[in-house]
Amino acid sequence: MNKTSSIFVAGGQSGLAGSAIVWLLRAQGFSNIIIKTRKEVDLLDQASVENFFAKLHPDYVYLAAAKVGGIWANNTKKADFIYDNIQIQTNVIYNAWKYKTKKLLFLGSSCVYPKLAKQPIKEEYFMTGPLDPTNDAYAIAKIAGIKMCQSFNDQYKTNFISVMPTNLYGPNDNFDINDSHVLPAMIRKFHEAKIQNRNEVVLWGDGSPKREFLYVDDLADASVFLMEHYDNSEIINIGCGQDQTIRELAEMVQKVVGFNGVITWDTTKPNGTPRKQLSVKKLFSLGWKPKTKLREGIQLEYEWFLAHKKEILSREKRNLQ
Repeated sequence: MNKTSSIFVAGGQSGLAGSAIVWLLRAQGFSNIIIKTRKEVDLLDQASVENFFAKLHPDYVYLAAAKVGGIWANNTKKADFIYDNIQIQTNVIYNAWKYKTKKLLFLGSSCVYPKLAKQPIKEEYFMTGPLDPTNDAYAIAKIAGIKMCQSFNDQYKTNFISVMPTNLYGPNDNFDINDSHVLPAMIRKFHEAKIQNRNEVVLWGDGSPKREFLYVDDLADASVFLMEHYDNSEIINIGCGQDQTIRELAEMVQKVVGFNGVITWDTTKPNGTPRKQLSVKKLFSLGWKPKTKLREGIQLEYEWFLAHKKEILSREKRNLQ
């Protein structure tokens, strides 16, 4: 990429990963970044996406747009997750090929790996065992996106790469209790318990699963790095190389938020995958490493939540109407 290349960031308007990629590209001096709202380009609509590509012919594409959620959302809205994600990625990948995009980066997910994969999870474990049934619909959609990129590379010699990030968090995260990921959900729960002077927060499961978390600015940095330094159909993991239990995470979030009550674990609720840590040997060997420590990242996310709390609550209220 050069500083005047046209770069389309799908999901760049308000998505967690997409907005971070946009911020970083601007900070690095890229001047021709294309961002579209859903009203301008509906990624679920084939004609809308084709009209966009036919008019603008972006040189590079970051496919960071997706329907995402936590355990509850993934397990109860499977039809929405598989349909929306397959539609979005199919429309973008196909038209990137048709209108000769130079390179595309597809943002996958660590959930594409088997539920009981050996830890840490290497790229070669892809499609070697059963998926976690709580989010298999989302995972299958992402697998289809990976295979679509690989198939176009094989048949048409495109340069479409697929990256598998670990659990992401940071500015523009989803803090809705019902369909957010674990870390922002914890921030929201502990904060509300604190301001309501409650003495207990109830969390799902028993706290034993282990998870890896990556601050979204580091994900953006890795994505831009790989767009410039990686040209291979084989998937590549993006992570920090460290994990911790959900219980340890909860205690860390509790301290950052300043909640002084107790944590109760609801063991009637699912734990999800026992452990999910990505092997980042392949990425680190290329010369990239993350910069943000987890405690620091949680503090930054909580500060962002406090600064945008009114906006978050207003958006949730509109969605319920």
